[in-house]
Amino acid sequence: MQDLRVTLLQADLIWHQPEQNRQQFEAQFDALKGQTDLVILPEMFTTGFTMEPEKLAEPHDGKTAQWLRQQAAELGAAIVGSVVIQDGAGYRNRLYFTTPEGEQHCYDKRHLFRMGGEHNHYEAGRERVILNYRGWRIMPQICYDLRFPAFSRNHNEYDLLLYVANWPKPRRNPWRTLLQARAIENLCFVAGVNRVGTDGTGLEYSGDSLLVDFKGELMIDGEPDQPFTQTSTLSKTALAEFREKFPAWMDADDFTLTL
Repeated sequence: MQDLRVTLLQADLIWHQPEQNRQQFEAQFDALKGQTDLVILPEMFTTGFTMEPEKLAEPHDGKTAQWLRQQAAELGAAIVGSVVIQDGAGYRNRLYFTTPEGEQHCYDKRHLFRMGGEHNHYEAGRERVILNYRGWRIMPQICYDLRFPAFSRNHNEYDLLLYVANWPKPRRNPWRTLLQARAIENLCFVAGVNRVGTDGTGLEYSGDSLLVDFKGELMIDGEPDQPFTQTSTLSKTALAEFREKFPAWMDADDFTLTL
């Protein structure tokens, strides 16, 4: 079974400056060539968590989507992060999972953060996405989705659950706790990548990006409030052996999720 090298890239985003943000990430990709299989960026990594999509939204196959394909090909690894996208007359907080072969999977954020007014500016996604990459089944999610465990309930459908986020510092304890809870309850690896710094509205972010194993143990727990890039290797064999010994998913309640 193939292992997966996963890189968490915790960064201080430059408010409403897509080109500068692309440049700062591009500068960090060079050091990762040959060292990783998957690089995870924060939510809205080109702008910060903005409620001004009418000023910043890109088309679906816009500059950032094309840049992601180019960078993934040069890096030889998949890159994932979310971007502000115009979809018809509305806007989406859209996650792109871009492989080095140029394949681009998309997931639109399902749960919009009403306390920040996100539901007034963006349309919610309607699909639950699970994708396959290098022998791994991966479920991508975005920030506030973390608070809704029914949406991510794992019926042995995926191996890695990942979250990209702009999760403010005052709520860092729920962020850390829920990432570990999702790993334990779903018998899977969980990766959560958050930003650091202060955005254009004055909100502060501590980062607290984590990589968690299927027992809830921390594999990556970088310094809070500081940008960092860290890589760790996920073992598919270890995951399979644990699931065989402790197949809790077989006793999970059966339900139909209405989207």
